[in-house]
Amino acid sequence: MVCGSGNKENELTDEQRQILKALSAADGPCGSKDISAATGFEAKIISSRITALKKKGLVDSPVRCKYAATEQGKAAIS
Repeated sequence: MVCGSGNKENELTDEQRQILKALSAADGPCGSKDISAATGFEAKIISSRITALKKKGLVDSPVRCKYAATEQGKAAIS
């Protein structure tokens, strides 16, 4: 028996959605502190959500410790 509303793996939490919106609006790659300032989330929350978003292919890390929304990530919030 399958319960739930579909494929949870592809669903975004409100936090993930806010992080993607902040990254999409940025001029370039952002560090955790920048994302924290834009979203109001604590750095440790940012870190775990970024990890999940990277696994989904929605965020990449073009520069060490800096993150950017991928095209797929931008499409997920549009």
